[in-house]
Amino acid sequence: MTGPLVLIEPYANRLGGHHQRTLVALAQARPGSLVIAPRGIASESVHALREAGARLLTGPDGWAGSVLLATARMAAAFAAIGQRLFRSRRWPRRLRRLPHQIALLARCLTEGSALRAARRLEPDANAVVILTASEALHGAAALLGGQPHLRFVHELVTTEDAVLRLLGRLARRGEGRVVAVYPTRAIADQFAAAFPELPAVVGCFAVDGGRRLSAAEREGGRAAFDIPAAEAVVCLVGGWWPYKDITVIDAALARLKKLLNLVVTGSPLDETVLERWRALPRLRVHAIPGPVSEAALRLVYAAADATLVSRHAGTGKESGLVMDAAGLGVPLIVSEHDGALTDRLRDRPWALTFPAGDPAALADALHSAIRRPLPLPGPEAPELLGMRSAAGQADFLSRTFSGLRRKES
Repeated sequence: MTGPLVLIEPYANRLGGHHQRTLVALAQARPGSLVIAPRGIASESVHALREAGARLLTGPDGWAGSVLLATARMAAAFAAIGQRLFRSRRWPRRLRRLPHQIALLARCLTEGSALRAARRLEPDANAVVILTASEALHGAAALLGGQPHLRFVHELVTTEDAVLRLLGRLARRGEGRVVAVYPTRAIADQFAAAFPELPAVVGCFAVDGGRRLSAAEREGGRAAFDIPAAEAVVCLVGGWWPYKDITVIDAALARLKKLLNLVVTGSPLDETVLERWRALPRLRVHAIPGPVSEAALRLVYAAADATLVSRHAGTGKESGLVMDAAGLGVPLIVSEHDGALTDRLRDRPWALTFPAGDPAALADALHSAIRRPLPLPGPEAPELLGMRSAAGQADFLSRTFSGLRRKES
């Protein structure tokens, strides 16, 4: 199977991140693929996708798709207003959750619009895939779009309340036209409890694009941040979202007894915390507010002796930062927040792990990396973490979609 894919990415308008890299890599692996991005596409991704020969659609196709997308945008606007109005905990929980339920409905309508476009424009695609799908209303999206599809579900943020559960039951027959793809076993187990009848497979989302950093890039990274070759550097990449344990990093950095350079980039960041770090005597902070371009991100990784990933215990979603580091050839300092990931990293000389939530253990790991830099991960590292090549991922999606088609017929 080497034919084109339909790749639907509602967040293609965002700059950087492994979601965009996977989108581009899959389009490159299958020239002529159709990329549907209802909210637009970041300019650097547009250039790469056009070079890959992909066809781009950033709006609806047909009257039904237009109605669905227009309704989705109105619902999303109401949801955003509601989230601002009912943010305070003084409101009843049911009222605070209502805007998030409307947001789930908006995402379902957006997916339905994109799937209608897929059915009209590429009816014989090897696979139709929503790369960042909603965690709810799977069957409803399939029925609204009239298109069987695969959907990568990355995390469970908001569950369905009574009204959406009713909609889900009414659209239950649509679940037979869907296969959910969960990037980790932990996420699969979580969704199995919420949607026990939804067909599903487990497969890593990030792909190995053969993007290893060169020696020249590493030298250039150090020079860009004016960091001497003899000094240790750790990078902290990505926005400071609730599942990331910045508090532990904060406490660990305060315990430093040796000089460390910390390169920070992402969005959002907390400027108050950054100012506190800048005041630490043994820490030199180099901050680049995000989002940043792919070239700037490579520069950050190239400057680093290791990537620091700290998450709260029990966070089971795939870490794009871990996958990026493995693909680029950057050592890792990672919290033991996910047992399966910890098992894969155990005894790897290029990875240090520390108990999640333990700042003293993180400080020890940082001191160890300062004293003796970790060796670089070899080219086998992505496969050890479950990543496929872009061509391998495209084949996996095609096989899975073919099985769904056979079952449907």
